[in-house]
Amino acid sequence: MKPDKALIFELSRPGRVAYSLPECDVPELGAASVIPADMLRAKPAELPEVYEVDVIRHYTELSRRNFGVDNGFYPLGSCTMKYNPKLNEDVARFPGFAKIHPYQPESSVQGALELLHTLQSDLAALTGMDGVTLQPAAGAHGEWTGLMLIRAYHESRGERRTKVIVPDSSHGTNPASAAVAGFETVTLKSDERGMVDLEALKAAVDGDTAALMLTNPSTLGLFEERIVEIADIVHEAGGLLYYDGANSNAIMGIARPGDMGFDVVHLNLHKTMSTPHGGGGPGAGPVGVKSKLLPFLPVPTVGKRADGTFYWDGDRPQSIGRVKAYCGNFGILVRAYAYIRTYGPEGLRRVSECAVLNANYMMHRLAPYFDVAFPGVCKHEFVLSGKRLKAFGVRTLDVAKRLLDFGCHPPTIYFPLNVEESMMIEPTETESKETLDAFIDAMIRIAQEAETDPQLVLNAPYTTIVKRLDEATAARKPVLNCSCG
Repeated sequence: MKPDKALIFELSRPGRVAYSLPECDVPELGAASVIPADMLRAKPAELPEVYEVDVIRHYTELSRRNFGVDNGFYPLGSCTMKYNPKLNEDVARFPGFAKIHPYQPESSVQGALELLHTLQSDLAALTGMDGVTLQPAAGAHGEWTGLMLIRAYHESRGERRTKVIVPDSSHGTNPASAAVAGFETVTLKSDERGMVDLEALKAAVDGDTAALMLTNPSTLGLFEERIVEIADIVHEAGGLLYYDGANSNAIMGIARPGDMGFDVVHLNLHKTMSTPHGGGGPGAGPVGVKSKLLPFLPVPTVGKRADGTFYWDGDRPQSIGRVKAYCGNFGILVRAYAYIRTYGPEGLRRVSECAVLNANYMMHRLAPYFDVAFPGVCKHEFVLSGKRLKAFGVRTLDVAKRLLDFGCHPPTIYFPLNVEESMMIEPTETESKETLDAFIDAMIRIAQEAETDPQLVLNAPYTTIVKRLDEATAARKPVLNCSCG
């Protein structure tokens, strides 16, 4: 077996080491004196014994097998996997940001506090909100935080509202967040155009409605044209309107949730503001609120004194409390600050315009080969259906597998759930026309292969390290202890 194909344990040979430590120059404490006997190992841990060069080559080889935004196109619908500017990475690593500690005196971290205060103000202005908390660590965490704010608001008025309305096209985290926040979810059906069905909404709202959770543009890539009417219906019933900001990159600098009638909004900085995304984190999901919800914001936020100095503001007696250690994922907040400052108001608008342009270009080029779920102008993403390929025995999953042979990461498939054989595609604004065309050409070729040589598609992929898997067996009986070659 070649070393670059082997797992680290298979490279192990007795006596080889990848490190050296200096001789201990202080008295050694016996392990038994500080660790209970029943917690001591009876024999040394069986760790691999390898040279440093083998360790480096092993992990470098694994990294080359990985797919990321720096080496390929990531058209994941609603995930906004766009390029992360390296300038933002450099800024986040400035010693004044990277090497400070949350417990330092306020006087020694004024620059960091000013950055956070400015970011709070920028996000409030961008969304049309009156105040922002930067604590939530991700989008779903922001959803939960927003719902807890809504719950606290209603309870402060002596109301115990128990229901949250969620459209059938919503992100899966919406009903999950509502449930974790202690609410019952009510599913709202879409109309034939993929929009909120106003008559269904009127029938769903009542005195028990705490909020309607809405993404605008929606997960279908559609802008709710009657959003003002939707807001009026919810508000007249005494409920609040919650904005899932996962798709904010389609409206930045063009429209603001606060102007549409939303009371609470979260933003996914790891999507909208182009900070690192994926691999379980890090992330940031700041939450903005209208003035009536300000008393309930998590503590602390960052305040500014009359003399221009900044401080941790924890004076909120009605606060829902802290939702994240310290002030959130500070490094991500620094990157978002750098992103906003780099683009400015006009640049952020241009980002949205390019995201919408790219999505519509791709949708129109692919329309002859796949069914467009909701024809018309889309926003930052669009949904195709591969149901016509089923006549040749080919499904959306097979298209996704075949795309790997063209060096393309597949789009989101089988979501949203209300579209048969769905493919949800988001090109983002950071991709060139050449990249978009390469993906489009691959999709067209696969559609043609499905008709002329379906077995070619059904057996894909051919060029990846791991070939076609039996998905059911792979999930139920994974093999995790041998190399793949």
